Amino acid sequence: MLAEIITIGDELLIGQVIDTNSAFVAKQLNKIGVSVYQITSVQDNKAHILKALNEAEDNADIIILTGGLGPTKDDITKRTIAEYFNDTLVKDESVLNNIETIWKQHVRTELLQVNKDQALVPSKATVLMNKLGTAPGMWMEKGNKVFISLPGVPYEMQALIEYKVLPKLKDKYHCPYILHKTLLVYGLGESALAARVEAWEDALPNHIKLAYLPNLGKMRLRLSTKGFDEHLLKKEVQEQIDKVLPLIKDEFAGFEDEEGSVEIVIAKQLTKLGKTLAIAESCTGGTVAERFTINSGASLYFKGGIVTYSTASKMNVLKVSKTDIDTYSVVSSQVAESMAQNALKLFQSDFAIATTGNAGPKKGDSDAEVGTVFIAIATKKEVYSQEFNFGNSRVKVINKAVNKALEMFLKEIFKN
Repeated sequence: MLAEIITIGDELLIGQVIDTNSAFVAKQLNKIGVSVYQITSVQDNKAHILKALNEAEDNADIIILTGGLGPTKDDITKRTIAEYFNDTLVKDESVLNNIETIWKQHVRTELLQVNKDQALVPSKATVLMNKLGTAPGMWMEKGNKVFISLPGVPYEMQALIEYKVLPKLKDKYHCPYILHKTLLVYGLGESALAARVEAWEDALPNHIKLAYLPNLGKMRLRLSTKGFDEHLLKKEVQEQIDKVLPLIKDEFAGFEDEEGSVEIVIAKQLTKLGKTLAIAESCTGGTVAERFTINSGASLYFKGGIVTYSTASKMNVLKVSKTDIDTYSVVSSQVAESMAQNALKLFQSDFAIATTGNAGPKKGDSDAEVGTVFIAIATKKEVYSQEFNFGNSRVKVINKAVNKALEMFLKEIFKN
């Protein structure tokens, strides 16, 4: 089964809003064996939406639209879909009741006619009730094609996908099992990694595809396959993993979780160990902490983070020794290790990560070269650090430092 995702909204095309909806929908469809053929973004323009629908109908079995279902005049998706299906809009009482309930419970302003009109849906549509908002999802069929229109608000769309769309798709279609297995590799660039595994890659079975996914200091090596025998697919992919691991054993840092990030792998391991983490950051400005706290359940293992960006805050808040700063510089292994140890004490955690460096473009409070970063890991038994130079691009330095900090910590918690 092939799907096409169409995201609607001028805000996407001018870069005002990042399209996270497509990534979520694609990942969820993959889990039930539906492959995404194409992702398209179009303006809030009737002609463009109709053209996208026509092309998608030729390309795919399942067409999922997000966005353009709001109450204002610029949201034209519903009316355009009705035109595409030669249909008319009719009032759905269940949707109207849902809107009125939401208004009574959560909204203080008057319920206007424009809000009530969100209960208008194409007469041929099956309503997918949106309990988190006023715009319903809609399911329509044309021949053997399924068209699904969902609100663009991410949390509303995600709930509809999970609780309404996926169950209906699984009931309607018998889809193959799609398997992705992703290895995390640090310390090797894309070309160096490809050279290392070339013979293994050339010998892969035709139905197992390999992808290299580079990202500033880390590589993801993804094996993908699909078929109807889940047990056999898992066995075959594991056989290939067993063959490649000896070739990258020094750089292999674990498997990426199905949820899609190394910090989720770390989170699960910390939870399994019953251990906690604290973070002290300077040059990374809180980005390491954000990578953990953006995920639900972080309170189980994350004690807290602190950004001591200036030299004064390192001394006053984290109690880094002025003598160490004067002797070794604020960008040094001694200061990084002191930051990590003091964060460990401050938050009473089992582990701590610290970063200090010069991200540029100017040197700031240190004479260290631009791109120099020290990353420290502290445990209750020891503290250690490493020095890196990540180049002269500020964004690149910060992102590489974050990825390297996660790599170092991942290896630390999987030592035993």
